[in-house]
Amino acid sequence: MADIDTISKYLIQHYPDHFAHFALARDDIEVIEVIDTEQLTVEARQADSFIRVRIGDEEALVHNEFQTTDSTNPPMPRRMAGYIGRAIEHHGLPIYSNVIYLRPNAGQRDPGFYEQAQLGYRVVIQYNVIRLIEIEGQRILNTGHSGLIPFTPLMKPPEGMAADAWLHQCIHTAQTSRIERTRKANYLACMATLSELVYETETISEIIIKEGLMDLIRESSLIQYFKREGREEGFEQGGRQRAIEDLLDVLEIRFDMPETHPLSTRIAAIDDLQRLKQLHRAAVQVPNLEAFQRMLDA
Repeated sequence: MADIDTISKYLIQHYPDHFAHFALARDDIEVIEVIDTEQLTVEARQADSFIRVRIGDEEALVHNEFQTTDSTNPPMPRRMAGYIGRAIEHHGLPIYSNVIYLRPNAGQRDPGFYEQAQLGYRVVIQYNVIRLIEIEGQRILNTGHSGLIPFTPLMKPPEGMAADAWLHQCIHTAQTSRIERTRKANYLACMATLSELVYETETISEIIIKEGLMDLIRESSLIQYFKREGREEGFEQGGRQRAIEDLLDVLEIRFDMPETHPLSTRIAAIDDLQRLKQLHRAAVQVPNLEAFQRMLDA
């Protein structure tokens, strides 16, 4: 997905040290530069990210390839062999390559190596397979590595925590990160888009609206992407639709109001999310349907 590639590259450009430390699981790494991957194209495929680093006295490349699903054409081992071979040819440096799988069911059959052993010619190219669902998300939140926090909704939540509660905690942590406002707008837009790989848009929008983040996300320089894909509207409409459904559920449960009742049509036409929330609270408290209708008419 091109949108996920764009977001991953954006985060690596701004937080390369966090991704290098994460991939190699060590802190003694100095980032030298993030390499322009336009020059590392293999059969019309552009690699996601190469970070030039220094580890002790040695320069090396940290290569991170982001995948939402399993690669079948060509298979991931063959793709990685191409990326790694071209990078070695071009830069002449040691390379530490990683495939980072974003969706929970992706990457389960990736062996982490390409191997050829025909006619006595043996070629083995190894890389690391990282499946985010196997990473303890709370540990990433606790480390404060800002570049990785937008990915935490895709990681393993704490034991016993519901998925929606985990998403809310991740968004809240991103919101309270010490990042200047302009960058935070992009940061939250990245998290919202990545979260859609696992969560319903309606669930994401409900949390974003509850946290009062919609206006901030609109300030993002990535907002043109949201508009192009219809996702900005999706966040708002998802929250509105959920509010309508919740309100109708209360009226059905408390007053046995059928779906065909004229009030259902009136409620479905309400655009104001705050108005819907007020009516929901009223529906919980009023003694009968007539009293609710009077409030609706007011």
